[in-house]
Amino acid sequence: MKNSKYYPWLVVGLLWVVALLNYMDRQMLSTMQQAMQADIVELNKAEAFGALMAIFLWIYGFVSPVAGMVADRVSRKWLLVGSLFVWSFVTWMMGYADTFRQLYWLRAVMGISEALYIPSALSLIADWHEGKSRSLAVGIHMTGLYVGQAIGGFGATLAAMFSWHTAFHWFGIVGVVYSLVLILLLHEKPTHARAVRKPAEAPAGPADGKKPSVFAGLSVLFSMVAFWVILFYFAAPSLPGWATKNWLPTLFAENLGIPMSQAGPLSTITIAVSSFIGVIVGGILSDRWVQRNLRGRVYTGAIGLGMTVPALLLLGFGHSLPAVVGAGLLFGVGYGIFDANNMPILCQFVSAKYRATAYGIMNMVGVFAGAAVTGVLGKWTDDGNLGLGFALLSVVVLVALGLQLYFLRPKTDNME
Repeated sequence: MKNSKYYPWLVVGLLWVVALLNYMDRQMLSTMQQAMQADIVELNKAEAFGALMAIFLWIYGFVSPVAGMVADRVSRKWLLVGSLFVWSFVTWMMGYADTFRQLYWLRAVMGISEALYIPSALSLIADWHEGKSRSLAVGIHMTGLYVGQAIGGFGATLAAMFSWHTAFHWFGIVGVVYSLVLILLLHEKPTHARAVRKPAEAPAGPADGKKPSVFAGLSVLFSMVAFWVILFYFAAPSLPGWATKNWLPTLFAENLGIPMSQAGPLSTITIAVSSFIGVIVGGILSDRWVQRNLRGRVYTGAIGLGMTVPALLLLGFGHSLPAVVGAGLLFGVGYGIFDANNMPILCQFVSAKYRATAYGIMNMVGVFAGAAVTGVLGKWTDDGNLGLGFALLSVVVLVALGLQLYFLRPKTDNME
């Protein structure tokens, strides 16, 4: 099967489901604060709820570089299988939690297991898809994240219909079962599999395919000006990106005066549908533009970032249904275009030997930015200033946009 010309797209399909489960399991908590308050009193304070969301991000961020380094050196298939199984099992166990401390530590374990996913998945997809299909393949995979985010938005609805315990139980069970499907159908790229063989099994000589040391890889990455720019370019939009993931349901509820059981699905579906459109459009546009201009991927990502600026302002200050939902749609399309091109742009500057490591570092920086903004917005929510916080994030995005356009000038579409 793995030798079929269609198998690279099967890889995308298999990982699309994992991406869905990844965001579904993490997102559902953001809509279930009200449902859980009666059983866990600490969640009556937005700051405590923000801390629960932030611990996931801090742990996720610290583990991400390690996850990338490991993914460059071992079978990514088994990292993906193990990651999915553990975070799904944790989700299942969250349904049995009856104290804030239990939820807190389960959320921390989820951060460890989910951190293993993105660097492995995106580097695997990038290896299976080169040239004309890379951005589209990454973009299609990203739609799984958005669909998972939308389904996670129904956590509050399920909690209202049944209980929050039941919602965690069934979402977790689905992931545990799907990890068995990956064992049967997902395969590592043969070139990567040869490169990570044990030294004793590797052929001798200078072209033995061995991976360089961890510190050598880090030295290469941090000596590149382009990589530092990519780090900031990735981190700055992560502020509003994580803000929408964790606080958009609350913003919709406050600005529109509707209950969370309605605001959760409305906000997450708005972002998911528009982001779905964005990554497909961004993937197709980038793959075509780069054939004529090597900066085509950079320009495509810049268009996406530019669209999020007015969207953030309108999200912050809008109080009507058309304004808030329209802003969410504009933000989703723009962020989707940006999201579809992160790994393809990275491939223009970083060799395949270091891509998972590089993306792991990027993920760490982006997630730390997200963890910081999650905690800050929790305090601002308690003070009634959540909308202002969203609007101010547009300034950071503008700075990232300028740096991206000025410094990122690739010389190839696939750095060897």
